[in-house]
Amino acid sequence: MGMITEFKEFAMRGNVIDLAVGVVIGAAFGKIVTALVDKIIMPPLGWLIGRVDFSQLAWTLAPARLAPDGKEIPAVVIGYGDFLNTLVQFVIVAFAIFLVVKVINRLARKKEAAPAAPAEEVLLLREIRDNLKR
Repeated sequence: MGMITEFKEFAMRGNVIDLAVGVVIGAAFGKIVTALVDKIIMPPLGWLIGRVDFSQLAWTLAPARLAPDGKEIPAVVIGYGDFLNTLVQFVIVAFAIFLVVKVINRLARKKEAAPAAPAEEVLLLREIRDNLKR
């Protein structure tokens, strides 16, 4: 029973739950970025460059052929267009994370800039010091 209780305490910590929420939101954000790149950014970019569909760009190393038993052997291709799409997705995600971290850092600096109020003990010591001076 000790191990189950220990695991329950571990799983119910705020950090673990925050991490789980972050992973779920991150996965959803990844899908949004994929749709943004594949459906909104890359089509106009391909059209401007010369009516190119980046997802279809590939370098064929060996064409498709038929095996002696009649089965089709697929072509060997390097799909660099998909790589370009993924690269654009990475840049967008990295920029979004940069913006979030920048905002968090700015908020953290504002909190640090506010001077902390002196502790009650310090105020009492000052009062005692002032009374002793009289």
